Amino acid sequence: MTTPQPRQEGRWTRRKNARPAELLAAALDLFVDRGFAATRLDDVARRAGVSKGTLYLYFESKEELFKAVIRGGLVPAIERGERMVEGHTGSLAELLEKIILGWWQEVGNSQLGGIPKLMFAEAKNFPELARFYYQEVISRGYRLLGRVLDEGQRRGEFALVETDHATRIVLAPLVFLLLWRHSFDVCDSRRIDPETYLRLHMSLILDGLRVRTMVPAAAHVG
Repeated sequence: MTTPQPRQEGRWTRRKNARPAELLAAALDLFVDRGFAATRLDDVARRAGVSKGTLYLYFESKEELFKAVIRGGLVPAIERGERMVEGHTGSLAELLEKIILGWWQEVGNSQLGGIPKLMFAEAKNFPELARFYYQEVISRGYRLLGRVLDEGQRRGEFALVETDHATRIVLAPLVFLLLWRHSFDVCDSRRIDPETYLRLHMSLILDGLRVRTMVPAAAHVG
């Protein structure tokens, strides 16, 4: 009697389980390179090495695929920042710098850093996606930094500022750096070094937030 041979499922199972990640990686590359409107699901499937039918087993539309890219890449970065805030015990200046520099290493220094340029370019043409991105990424990032600024003011470590505007001022140079790197950076003979740029940015921000002790004016001598 012939002994039944075990089914060779290992490689097939690993390949099947890897497909969503491969599709997301392929979609991210194409979205960043071509934009949302110009990216076709056929091209995503081809780059991931699967059929278009297989892609539809995991994502029912290009919009859902894009949302999955955001949820799988940018949202976890914000969640890690939120956990950092919850567990931090040192100074708020140290925390703010850690969040900004850590975010750059995780997002800005990766292919995910091209997503903001895409959203700025195509938000008005795809308002539903713009609202999704604003709720999942932008507003959540604002709340995260706002908590740090508010707590710094509450502790007396930061000067009193209008938190909503201060949050945008902290983030605006990061957005500029992302847009520049994915557009005019190739034309610039003096290319921006991100680490130097961000260190200087944080130095200026923290100096601006520092509480200053008022020195009484010297008495006038008649």
